[in-house]
Amino acid sequence: MADMLYLLEEFIHERRAKPKEGSYTNSLFAEGVNRMAQKVGEEATEVIVAALGQGREAQIGELSDLFYHTLVLMTHLNITLEDVSEELRKRHG
Repeated sequence: MADMLYLLEEFIHERRAKPKEGSYTNSLFAEGVNRMAQKVGEEATEVIVAALGQGREAQIGELSDLFYHTLVLMTHLNITLEDVSEELRKRHG
């Protein structure tokens, strides 16, 4: 899983550096941090709803959406998965 998250992080960084017309990722960057944060909040709510009453497939889908939108926000904030990993190592090392 970690490899996939790093690949997704790389993809998002690439989209930021080299925008592609019609890209959903680029539309989030264009809309700004408020929209990115809003999407993370929406996806978190959808994860909760899925966890409380939907099946595994929906739960996985919603968690995937949350990871993606969180990585977009992290990229905007110049926070990397390595930054988060380091913080977790400090807390749980």
